[in-house]
Amino acid sequence: MIEMKNIHKAFGENQVLRGVDFKLNNQTVHALMGENGAGKSTLMNILTGIHTKDQGEIFVDGNAVQYKSPKASEADGIQFIHQELNIWPEMTVLENLFVGKEIRNKFGMLNEKQMKQEALKVFKRLDFQLPLHKPAGLCSIGEQQMIEISKSLMTDAKVIIMDEPTAALTEKEIDRLFVMINQLKSEGVSFVYISHRMDEIFKISDEITVMRDGTSVMSKKTSDTNYNELVQAMVGRSLDQQFPDRATSPEEVILEVKGLSNEIFGMEGIDFNLRKGEILGFSGLMGAGRTEIMRSLFGLDKGQKEVKLNGQTIHINGPTTAINHGFAFITENRKDEGLVLDASIKDNMSLANLKSFSKSGVVLEKPLDEFVRRMQERLSIKSDKNLSVSSLSGGNQQKVVLAKWVGNGPKILILDEPTRGIDVGAKREIYQLMNELTNRGISIIMVSSEMPEIIGLSDRVYVLHEGKITGELQKEAITQENIMILATGGELNG
Repeated sequence: MIEMKNIHKAFGENQVLRGVDFKLNNQTVHALMGENGAGKSTLMNILTGIHTKDQGEIFVDGNAVQYKSPKASEADGIQFIHQELNIWPEMTVLENLFVGKEIRNKFGMLNEKQMKQEALKVFKRLDFQLPLHKPAGLCSIGEQQMIEISKSLMTDAKVIIMDEPTAALTEKEIDRLFVMINQLKSEGVSFVYISHRMDEIFKISDEITVMRDGTSVMSKKTSDTNYNELVQAMVGRSLDQQFPDRATSPEEVILEVKGLSNEIFGMEGIDFNLRKGEILGFSGLMGAGRTEIMRSLFGLDKGQKEVKLNGQTIHINGPTTAINHGFAFITENRKDEGLVLDASIKDNMSLANLKSFSKSGVVLEKPLDEFVRRMQERLSIKSDKNLSVSSLSGGNQQKVVLAKWVGNGPKILILDEPTRGIDVGAKREIYQLMNELTNRGISIIMVSSEMPEIIGLSDRVYVLHEGKITGELQKEAITQENIMILATGGELNG
């Protein structure tokens, strides 16, 4: 059992935690919820010795503790699987599983045979397969997440903290994970489960604590609360509607893509079009090729394609030509591909559009500061514009990436998992911004693994299965049942 009492933490003048109370009972899945920036990850970082508390007390099984490092908490049986995955891309899957915990023989040499046996044993428990000598950098985000989960199971963990563990997993992988969580819980393991996915919270958790603005505002059994109460506790107000009403009527076709192919990713003959002012959804199971299509279209990956913009054939040889033609691409991996983590909020927001705020090669600070102020206000990014982006929560980092590209005035905005790991309030803000952009004639291509997002926002949906488009859905036909039939290779009747 873990109990945290009256925990305070400030970073400079930024008071992140203001007297938080949290209690994790034995053999329990305890959901920790709140908007991005509420302090959830900071609280867990304090528990595991990454940060030091300014004030308060921590008890583990009734004993006062103060872990000085993550290794100390791990030695006490507390494992933390972070949202931003701790993967070494150049190392193999096996090396990642045992980094810092290598098994050696009596001569000090690596005992690779035993390490493989231990790894395969854990993979079998998770009903998961992955070549052990595959470079981790070539694994998908979902596979990397499963590597992290496997690492935690290879120790004698008593408590496992999971920060957005299913953000990049398929439905099948999520089901496997939940089976494993329930199995480990029956064996005496407890979980702190941080997630913004409401359906998961009600499915897997026993208890819930909600944080808001650095305080704990609600703690109760999951069976004693409901969706509306949770949302109100998290955002301090009720959200009348999750998705904004779509008032736009998509107009003429502005983008035509024909014969998009990439042998490496198993894609061949992909055809689709995009209309002006449209939100076009791309759905499918992980590995179906959604992200690969977007990367090829934007010129990040090589491949064959014929592209027409407003009826004129264009040649996209790389991201620069795509940007020059009015494309913008917010990738799934914001940490490595969307941000300069050491740079400020202001610098990151201006990366893609410095020309708009420059004259004769000199940056005009006043209009740039006004743009940054407006975007921070519009997307509720409350931090100082000069703060490093690395200090922001994952959700606020995503907002900075969005602001960067929106400020570039794109004609076509590609969003790959735009709300992964983002809380319900921030999602609503991003959905409203997407709606406003399409009202202004900007066209959006959205890749999403979240079924409610695809159904609630899309004007049309293309569904993929194993590198091929298996169907196009419109209006009333955009249903979970139809999407899943097409995503698994089936055909719709009629």
